[in-house]
Amino acid sequence: MKLGIGALGFGPKASIQIDKIKHAESLGFDSAWTAEAYGNDAATTAAWVLAQTTTLKVGTSIMQMPARTPAMTAMTAMTLDHLSGGRFLLGLGPSGPQVIEGWHGVPYGRPLTRTREYIQIIRQILAREAPLQFQGKEYTIPLTGEGTTNLGKPLKSILHGNPDLPIYTASISPAGLRCAAEVADGVFPLWMDPAKFEDVLQPYLEEGFAKSDKPGKSLADFEILPGVSVIINDDIEAARQPVKGQLALYIGGMGARDKNFYNDYAKRMGYEEAAGKIQDFFLSGKREEAAAAVPDSLVDAMHLVGPKDHIRDRLQAWKEAGKKGYVTSMNINTAQPEALELLAEELL
Repeated sequence: MKLGIGALGFGPKASIQIDKIKHAESLGFDSAWTAEAYGNDAATTAAWVLAQTTTLKVGTSIMQMPARTPAMTAMTAMTLDHLSGGRFLLGLGPSGPQVIEGWHGVPYGRPLTRTREYIQIIRQILAREAPLQFQGKEYTIPLTGEGTTNLGKPLKSILHGNPDLPIYTASISPAGLRCAAEVADGVFPLWMDPAKFEDVLQPYLEEGFAKSDKPGKSLADFEILPGVSVIINDDIEAARQPVKGQLALYIGGMGARDKNFYNDYAKRMGYEEAAGKIQDFFLSGKREEAAAAVPDSLVDAMHLVGPKDHIRDRLQAWKEAGKKGYVTSMNINTAQPEALELLAEELL
């Protein structure tokens, strides 16, 4: 199993803990991952990290697809791939309607259709077999019709891209997981319980593999990259608190009441009653109560928090999942150098 590290913290000022990232690189970590929501962007920060490292792969988890044309994303990816000597990894996601329509001011549209078309267009650009032409439901290239000059022409990228550039998507919904398995090289499930992979994730991935245009595609050809928070603290209750706050935000407030993918995901993992309570509290403005409603067992199933011996014990489930191909890389979020060192000692 490989280890990745989160390369960005959201906040009022763009900042990257480059010393932490370099420490992870020295320990043998495989990758670092930037992100974006409605503040800092993922591409600029990826370039910053790539420029200050030598062996780490650096990826975006995620670049918001509706915020950029597929061609712009391909241009960014090819440029970073060239300048880094092949260390860039492209992670994409549809984001959510509240951000896409409320921040970017563009229609959310059909996220799965967009994902399929977006990746098809990027792969055409990278392959550079012919000038780009595409007719889909979300994208038409060259564009014609009302508002255009009708002067657009099919173009071939000046840069020669890498047709094998890995493309990942972020998803936790059944339909999104099917789509990822069908068209992408891997998926970010945000979080996962390694002991429940076969029930919560695998069935939908297998359905997607069966629809892929790559014959025989399977988990052996696909990467699973969940995010895992790691906090070492002899007081396990104190260690759980910040993770509970994060889970309450996502399960309770990251989306409308009837359209929250993270709430649905918690329910599929067996926490239906808790997910309902968390959402009720959060949407009522009771954030502390929402965090308190997050079960200890949910925190411990998906994250590594508490004393070192407790973390080592919980790592057994992750190691077993890695042997089965259920986890390719654990993408670690931590502020503690000793946490990076513990994971490197146990897994690398």
